[in-house]
Amino acid sequence: MLLAIDVGNTNITFGAFDGSSLKSTFRLMTGSARTSDEYGGMTLGLLKYNGIEVDDISGVIVASVVPNVMHALVGSIERYLNKKPMIVGPGLKTGIHIVTENPKEIGPDRIVDAVGAYEKYGGPVLVMDFGTATTYDLISEKGEFLAGITAPGIKISAKALWEDTAKLPEVEIKKPDSILAQNTITSMQAGLVYGQIGQTEYIIKKVKEEAGLENMKVVATGGLGSIIADETKLIDVYDRMLTLDGLRLIYEKNSGRA
Repeated sequence: MLLAIDVGNTNITFGAFDGSSLKSTFRLMTGSARTSDEYGGMTLGLLKYNGIEVDDISGVIVASVVPNVMHALVGSIERYLNKKPMIVGPGLKTGIHIVTENPKEIGPDRIVDAVGAYEKYGGPVLVMDFGTATTYDLISEKGEFLAGITAPGIKISAKALWEDTAKLPEVEIKKPDSILAQNTITSMQAGLVYGQIGQTEYIIKKVKEEAGLENMKVVATGGLGSIIADETKLIDVYDRMLTLDGLRLIYEKNSGRA
C-alpha cells in the first residue's frame, strides 16, 4: 500500500492507495509546529483508525510547499513507518517537461497537479487548484508545462476582509442565494464567491484566447473548487483527489511500476 502525502500551506493531506484505488484519506493542520514524535504518533493513530497497519505500507511519497515541516515529517516517516519517503523534486521522472523561463520556480504541488491532470485527462489541459492560493497551470498536448497563473485563494481574500477591516465579521465561505445581498454576511459571501467565479471564467477565457487552445480540457481541484465548479460551465471536471492521484502516478513512474 502506498501512502501519498501532500503538504500544503493549510493542511497536510494523506492518501492510502491499494494499487490505483484510494482506500482512505485523512488530514492534519500544517500551521502548528510539531516534533517528529508528534507527527509519528498522530499518523499511526490515524492509520489505525482507518484500518491500516504499518506493515501494510510499502512506500511513501511526499510533495511539500512548506519546507520548515519537512525535517520533522520525514523523520517521523523514517522512524515510525520504517520507510524512506520519495520526495517530489528535481531528479524524479514526472512525464511533464517544464518550458517556463525558470523551471525551478514551479512548486512541487503544481507539478503533481499537472501530472495528475495530464495522465488522467490528456492535454492540452488547464488545471486549477483552489487552495490557499488559486493556481492555473497550462499543460500542452505533449505534456509541456507552458504557463502558470497565481492568484489569492478564496480563504486569503476572506481573511483579508475580516482582519483588515474594523467592522466586518468572519463568515462561512459559501454561495448566497442571490448576488443581490441584503446584509453584511451575504454581501461578503457574494463578493468572495461570485468574485472568484468571475475571476475563474475570465482567466480560462483569456488563456484559451492567448494560447489558441479553444478546445483544451479544464480540470479543477482543491477543497473549495467544488463551489466554483458547480457555478460555471467553463470547468469540465472537478476532481477532488487529483493531487493524491498525481503523487501516486509519480511514485509509480519512479519505482518501476509504470
